[in-house]
Amino acid sequence: MIDYEVLRFIWWLLVGVLLIGFAVTDGFDMGVGMLTRFLGRNDTERRIMINSIAPHWDGNQVWLITAGGALSLLPGRWSMPLRSPASMWR
Repeated sequence: MIDYEVLRFIWWLLVGVLLIGFAVTDGFDMGVGMLTRFLGRNDTERRIMINSIAPHWDGNQVWLITAGGALSLLPGRWSMPLRSPASMWR
């Protein structure tokens, strides 16, 4: 049987990988979004830039949803704010 501390480390490692995966893939989308103002001279060029990320647009949300699901499965105080937002204001 695997020790509890090892399982906890593996779980946090998994959550970290999922959140980093989201940050990397969403950074691509946000980077293109920020550059449209400076590099897109007209509406056609801006649309070309935005359409270049269209195939990957929804892929990065999968990382975020999976990380949220992994965080909600954590025991105790770590998942309580995710389950009940009102508990954060007590």
